[in-house]
Amino acid sequence: MQKEKIILGIDPGTTIMGFGLIKVVGKTMTFLQLNELDLKKYSDHYLKLKLIFERTIELIDTHNPDEIAIEAPFYGKNVQSMLKLGRAQGVAMAAGLSREIPITEYLPKKIKMAITGNGNASKEQVAKMLQSLLGLKTLPKNLDATDGLAAAVCHFYNSGRVEVGKNYSGWASFVKQNEDRVGPLTPKGGMKNAKK
Repeated sequence: MQKEKIILGIDPGTTIMGFGLIKVVGKTMTFLQLNELDLKKYSDHYLKLKLIFERTIELIDTHNPDEIAIEAPFYGKNVQSMLKLGRAQGVAMAAGLSREIPITEYLPKKIKMAITGNGNASKEQVAKMLQSLLGLKTLPKNLDATDGLAAAVCHFYNSGRVEVGKNYSGWASFVKQNEDRVGPLTPKGGMKNAKK
């Protein structure tokens, strides 16, 4: 019997966090859910981060994903927007890491390329292709949810390949791959010389 695997895909954002879930059995994927967390009505950035963390934990505890695929922030010209997006991604990652779920990051171009064959595809093109691939009856009004689903499908397509995005299986793995940002681990697993 083939093992079943659930992949949670997340498109982090401080206005809308999109997410989607797929079930994989062998080489077949099945659509489970797609939705979004609407944060537009909140003005407090820290409250938004708390809500992103809590919703991600809720998704994990409800659906028990085996892996998480997350869209990496793209490098824009607005530094403040980048910082906020990075924080949103960070708290979603922290939620997954706190439940010891392996996380893989994918650049937006890589996700678009995996779904449509074009790294410069529009959100609409990605959504339409997902609709066709997974047999979705309707598409959501906001396409952030399909972006989250696209991250999960991209991860499915890249599973088993040697080179994927950055992988983190826990805090120690994250720290080891990002020593330049946080400092090396001490023998007891703590960090020494952590950069603030």
